[in-house]
Amino acid sequence: MEFVKNIAQTKIIKFVFLALIGSLILAISSKVKIPFYPVPMTMQTMIVLLIGITFGWRLGLATIALYLLEGIIGLPVFAGTPEKGIGIVYFTGPTMGYLLGFLPAVFFSGYLKINNKNNLLVKFVLNFMIFTFSVSFIYIFGLIWLLNFVPFNKVFALGALPFLPAELFKILILTVFATLMNKSNLSWRSFR
Repeated sequence: MEFVKNIAQTKIIKFVFLALIGSLILAISSKVKIPFYPVPMTMQTMIVLLIGITFGWRLGLATIALYLLEGIIGLPVFAGTPEKGIGIVYFTGPTMGYLLGFLPAVFFSGYLKINNKNNLLVKFVLNFMIFTFSVSFIYIFGLIWLLNFVPFNKVFALGALPFLPAELFKILILTVFATLMNKSNLSWRSFR
């Protein structure tokens, strides 16, 4: 009985440790700005999807929830913090919808699986479709929330259009990575 208890405790410790590491990597990715046209990009959305495919949906959701909680309590983990404020005040600002969209994005990127018996082209196309579908939730949630701050006729032009070329680039990088790797080997199967 003691052995089973130790295994359960070890699993919880690994789960918490990986969630902390994932939230740290996500926070770092939000701070790194890479020059891109028409606006600089962060690697944050790519890291959200990468967390989903490497951690699986359960640990991925826990990691994103931890990241959001860290930001809400005032840690400067979000892209515009501390320059544009911290905590719940920043969280409830114009970017809240995008941040909440991380949850379904990590869920779907971690939950949906590709049959590895497909050839590389089919795997590439299916991975691209999964990642596009997953990241679309970030923009859907973001644009809906952004309507509180921007008129309807300008919301897409301001809240999505400038970011789409960079998003396509990040999805392609992730698609190549996931296609060449065996997705079942990428995830922490014991946490799925």
